[in-house]
Formats: sequence, structure tokens, C-alpha cells
Amino acid sequence: MSGPGKDEIESGQIHSGEEKGPSLKSGDEVLQIIKKGAEFTQELLKENERLRYRLVQAEEENFSLKKRTVKGVSGDELSKLQNRLELLETEKRQILERFRQVEDENKNFANRYLEIENENNNLANLYIASYQLHSTLDFKEVLRIILEIIINLIGAEQFAVMMLDEKTHQLNAVASEGMAKEDIPPITLGTGVIGNVAKTGESYFKEDLSHRGTINPADPIVCIPMTIKERVIGVIVIYSLLQQKDKFTNLDYELFTLLAGHTATAVFSSKLYSESERKLSTIQGFIDLLTK
Repeated sequence: MSGPGKDEIESGQIHSGEEKGPSLKSGDEVLQIIKKGAEFTQELLKENERLRYRLVQAEEENFSLKKRTVKGVSGDELSKLQNRLELLETEKRQILERFRQVEDENKNFANRYLEIENENNNLANLYIASYQLHSTLDFKEVLRIILEIIINLIGAEQFAVMMLDEKTHQLNAVASEGMAKEDIPPITLGTGVIGNVAKTGESYFKEDLSHRGTINPADPIVCIPMTIKERVIGVIVIYSLLQQKDKFTNLDYELFTLLAGHTATAVFSSKLYSESERKLSTIQGFIDLLTK
């Protein structure tokens, strides 16, 4: 059997029964790719080196330029520029300090404005409360106005108005809010906190307002005497405040002072008017009987 010819061997057309791996052509292509990758890497390294060298050059040129600029200015001019720079820095610090001062002043003005606005609102509330108290001579209407003032302006939740009976020397509840009048027992003049306030004419304020337990009718957090020329005709007792109110403000104390005097005048005037109306009605009734 004759073997394969020379031409067949050189053309690579003779195959054994199995392939022995990639052909020479495929191997050459891989080598070419690797070679190109190595060349590309070398080019990147050279480009990186060139860029680094250019960066150093740029830094040297910048430094040289600064030196030439400084050399181009005389010593006196450079000293003047430095002095001018220092003056500008000092002026800048002064301006910043003044700016901070003005900013603080603006904050103070804003806070003062809010305080004045609150004071104006407080004065308006006091005026309205005083006006309402003296706008009627009806006793029940006066009591209703007192309750509204205590609720809306002071923020009380449970309280009562007690009047002094000069015959029995006892304080009796005539109006209340948040609790029944019947739940407030009569207080003898000079007995307990309420009785002492009615006797001395001095207001009582409890220091600790945090306790919100069971109400004791004989132990209020505030007791204000209603006085006319140092004569006590009754008291306002407060047992609890609204949930969102945990302390008294300056307005509250001003309102307490107002209530101490104005409520007494309004209540006393309305009682006298009511009694005079009843007496007048009684007299008119007798006159009608006599004239018939």
C-alpha cells in the first residue's frame, strides 16, 4: 500500500482517525492575539509614563511662573501688597463679626416682637374678660361669663365659684364646671385652705401641678378670693387644669388678679340688682293688691 503523497502532507489534508488538538493555524492566531495584547500593554505603559512626565513638567512650569511673578515685583510693592492683604483680612474679620452681631440683634428683635405680640394679646384678653364681666347685671349670666373666662383663658378643667353666706359664715358652691355643685361640701370660714383664703383674702397657689389623681374638694390647686374693698364675698377654687396645660403663665396670674376684683364687683352688683328687682316686684305686687 502506497503512503500519502508529499503534497497531501504539506496541505494538511491527511487526518488520522482522531484529532490531536487545534490546528497550527489556530495556534498562530492565539499567538498573534497574545502578541498584540503585549504590544498594547507596552503602549499603555509608555503613555502613562509620558503623562506622568508631562505632569511633572507642568508643576515645574507653574512653580517657575510663580517665581518669575514674585521676582517681577519690587520689595516695597510686595510689602505693600502683603500689608493690603492683611488689612483686607482684618476688615473681613470685622465684617463677619459685625454680621454675627447684627444676626444676634435680629434674633433678639424677633424674640422681643413675639413677646410684645403675646403681651398685646394678653392685654386684649384681659380687656375682653373685664368688659364681659360688666356687660350684664343678670346674676346667672355673670356666673356663666366667669366660668367661660376660667375655661378659655386660664385652661381650668374642674373648678367652682363659692359664695360666702354672712349669716352662716359658710362658703357654698353656686356654679361649677367638670363636677357637680353637690359634690362640693360647704366650707366654714377659716377652715382648711379654702376657708383660710376667704378669711385672710390672700390667694393660694399649689406649687406641684403634676398630680392628676382623685379630686379632693377641700384641696384645690388654686383658690382666689373675690374681694370688694378688702371684704371677701366668695372664692374661686380650681381643682385641675386641662391635660395640655402643666403650669401657670404670667397671663394666668394677671387673670387671677383680675378675677379677684372684677368678678367680685360683677357678682355683687348683679346680686344687688337681682335683690332690688325682687323687692321692687314684691312692692309692686303689694301696690297692685292695695289699688284693686
